[in-house]
Amino acid sequence: MEQTLPLQDNQKTVLVVDDDAALLKVVTSMLVRDYNVLRASSGREALQLSRSYSPAIHLLLSDFEMPEMNGIALATQISVERPQIKVLLMSGFTGGMLVLNEGWHFLPKPFIASQLHALIAGLINPEESRKAQRAGSENFV
Repeated sequence: MEQTLPLQDNQKTVLVVDDDAALLKVVTSMLVRDYNVLRASSGREALQLSRSYSPAIHLLLSDFEMPEMNGIALATQISVERPQIKVLLMSGFTGGMLVLNEGWHFLPKPFIASQLHALIAGLINPEESRKAQRAGSENFV
């Protein structure tokens, strides 16, 4: 359970949860320059971190399949305690259809950093994300 860098005034906070230590490290490294990143290696650890962290947590980015507490159970509990939090579940799940709560999002593994950044930006800062898309589309003929 840890916070990776000191909180910047304008940075949004992302709680990253994955039981795979290597993947947790890679995803954290993808986000740490743009976000205040909190990380946990289990659902229980993430709940403890969320409960002890008083500033806003803007996004929960959690693995879908974890031992003891899966991503759905974690997201449900954190959403009750932090109703404004956005939820993004990630998984290499290939065994059928996933049904998520309204407003929750899914990112299939494997993914690349630009996919992750675009999705998070769209969830946390939808207005800025739309402005960037419009500005980018002006460059196309």
